[in-house]
Amino acid sequence: MFRPGGPTFLELLDQAMSETTEGYDKLAPKFDRTPFRTPDAMLVEMARKASEKPIFSALDLCCGTGAAMLHLRPYCATRIVGLDLSAGMLDVARKTLEGSGGTAPIDLVQGDALDLPPSFEGAFDLVTSTGAFGHIEVRDEHRFLVGIRRALKEGGRFVFVTAKPPGPFDAWFWLAHGFNAAMHVRNAVRSPKFVMYYLTFMWPGVKRRLEGAGFTVTARHGLFPAPYSRYVYVEATRRE
Repeated sequence: MFRPGGPTFLELLDQAMSETTEGYDKLAPKFDRTPFRTPDAMLVEMARKASEKPIFSALDLCCGTGAAMLHLRPYCATRIVGLDLSAGMLDVARKTLEGSGGTAPIDLVQGDALDLPPSFEGAFDLVTSTGAFGHIEVRDEHRFLVGIRRALKEGGRFVFVTAKPPGPFDAWFWLAHGFNAAMHVRNAVRSPKFVMYYLTFMWPGVKRRLEGAGFTVTARHGLFPAPYSRYVYVEATRRE
């Protein structure tokens, strides 16, 4: 799970007791050596599939250490932008992307995925987000999706990876629900919040939310290699 040089238990506990952005500032130098980062095998396939249609400009929301941008950049003709609240994560992303493949200019922006800059409106052919939906509270999900739609050009696409909810005989069902319960307790007794919950934006429930925010939705099953074959590639196209 954790590669050599990853965070200790006490460092993870310190992160969980911090406010969300502060916590990721602390974790940033070691984040890529944790299981929280989306695996490269999935990012490679996601970028390849997304590139079946031309990509001129792309936005990676909650870009973290730039892992998805690293694989998307070679397919972008004009520019690729990463946005994240954590300055620490953006610092790592800047180093990750130095000398990366592709020629599209890179722009890293510190900002809130729920409050995108006015300059983003209608600016992108593609928006992606990987591993970040747990940081979007349920009450903010529609706002998040509407903001993404607004950032897309006519016919632009929002691409991401999710999974079907685990059943009660799956160990992940109990681990995820246990973690979520612990986070709800933590946020009830300690302020400011650390917002991170599992089992969010899952298929097929997310399809209805996307459609309600103005998207036409398709999904591809079986795209990813084992052991990630249960994951679903989702492509939501801005509907006029």
